[in-house]
Amino acid sequence: MAAFPVPGSRRRIPHAHVMAAGCAVAMCTALAAPVAADGGTTTTTATATAKPTIVLVHGAFADASSWNGVAERLERRGYTVMAPANPLRGLHNDATYIASILDSIKGPIVLAGHSYGGAVISTAAAGNPRVKSLVYVSALMPDVGESGMSLSAKFPSELGTATKSVPYRAGGVSGTDLYLKPDRLHQVFAADLPESTTRLMAVTQRPVATTAFSEKAEAAAWKHIPSWFLVAKQDKAINPDQERFEAKRAGSHTVEINSSHVAMIAHPEAVADLVLQAATAAKSDRPSLATTGSTHDARTETALTGIAATSLIAGAGAVLLCRRLRRPAP
Repeated sequence: MAAFPVPGSRRRIPHAHVMAAGCAVAMCTALAAPVAADGGTTTTTATATAKPTIVLVHGAFADASSWNGVAERLERRGYTVMAPANPLRGLHNDATYIASILDSIKGPIVLAGHSYGGAVISTAAAGNPRVKSLVYVSALMPDVGESGMSLSAKFPSELGTATKSVPYRAGGVSGTDLYLKPDRLHQVFAADLPESTTRLMAVTQRPVATTAFSEKAEAAAWKHIPSWFLVAKQDKAINPDQERFEAKRAGSHTVEINSSHVAMIAHPEAVADLVLQAATAAKSDRPSLATTGSTHDARTETALTGIAATSLIAGAGAVLLCRRLRRPAP
């Protein structure tokens, strides 16, 4: 006797073809689905990790509001921005404080520093794997064992003659603060801002302890973290040649603009653009596969091999079934 009744066999042939076609479509779909590194299929970019948090650290004689123009532009692009108050009490103290703020942030971080803030972020980011990029804006970028004073000795600027020293006492601690002379602030610090603005800056400036420039750096995170650098070509507070030297030594992605020392105030668009470059490069939702070499790993190979084998077995089974159904009944 035939395995299937003759009348029913003719009706099952089209159904078998449908089953075979369905198997083929299913296998093709499986082969077309991208395979993730963990063996599962990848998801769309809608499930990608959130953008990095951008932390902006101000320098000496300024406060966090100096970043207002940059922060506003970054927030319009959908980024979470923080601009903490830099204590300006000494490099070790300030870096420890900023590092504690970084510890409170979840996810990837882009860390930017202006002027003395550059020295602070170079230390604060050391050993923090969530800091993906460093951005220096007309900034100090000391190596281990260097200080702001030692760098400025190699690259003199007008800042040394534009400050005045004032002793201070606080909580049983005494030291010396530096202020910018009101009649020199416009020329040395912010020549491309209106004098009416720089007069207010002179009145509201935050002093910086001399230890901020005398203490030697104990870490240099830029040696291990990709960096971006904005050179202010009209800077009178930090010699532009010093900025170029620092950027070249660190292998930073560098841009130069015609700006005074306070580029983030005078040219917030240019500074925001540079920070966005660093933020885009640091996004954790970048493709995890290298741009050179193999485009998939061994787990991907294993998954594809398994799918291919399943496809061959299913295809062979479908062919045998069709042949059996076409066999004439005895």
